[in-house]
Amino acid sequence: MALRLGDKAPNFKAQTSAGEIDFYEYLGNGWGILFSHPADYTPVCTTELGKTALLNEEFRKRNVKVLAVSVDPLDKHEGWIKDINETQNTNVNFPLIADPDRTVATLYDMIHPNASATATVRSLFVIGPDKLVKLMITYPASTGRNFVEVLRVIDSLQLTANHSVATPADWKQGEDVIVVPAVSTEDAIKKFPKGVKVVKPYLRYTPQPNID
Repeated sequence: MALRLGDKAPNFKAQTSAGEIDFYEYLGNGWGILFSHPADYTPVCTTELGKTALLNEEFRKRNVKVLAVSVDPLDKHEGWIKDINETQNTNVNFPLIADPDRTVATLYDMIHPNASATATVRSLFVIGPDKLVKLMITYPASTGRNFVEVLRVIDSLQLTANHSVATPADWKQGEDVIVVPAVSTEDAIKKFPKGVKVVKPYLRYTPQPNID
């Protein structure tokens, strides 16, 4: 059965470019990203892994650990990582899972037969500290992922996990957020001392609460 938002992310053990890992142990009490690649030595995937490595500090600041998966074996991963480091001017510093038997791909429904009977689609999962799936994005093999958008969504998820707010379209760090419908305007005024702007009874804005 396919995973859905809010489902428990399946745990697994796997061989990776950084040794054997237990997924839950690897994530610890933080956030995680698990993302798949159709195959090693493919051009779009090479740029994606390079971009992820270049954003290492951004993920670290958000307490996010990254883990990539491909159905190719470990020896191919090792050579490919050298190519990524060379061509993308970076250092891949997160594990790349070898999944030749497609165990992880099956757990996370990464094989879509109408796209490819053997290769994983370009899926990405954000997993919270509670090990629940918070975000699922699937791209076609020909389109590289937007990791700036992934960071934006993580910022929104972490903000809304701790405050009674949602984020509007195209929201970025530092911009106003939306008071969720479950909080009355009267309670919102008490809860958000920076102020509440009421546009409609159901549409109320307040400055982002977790920044000065």
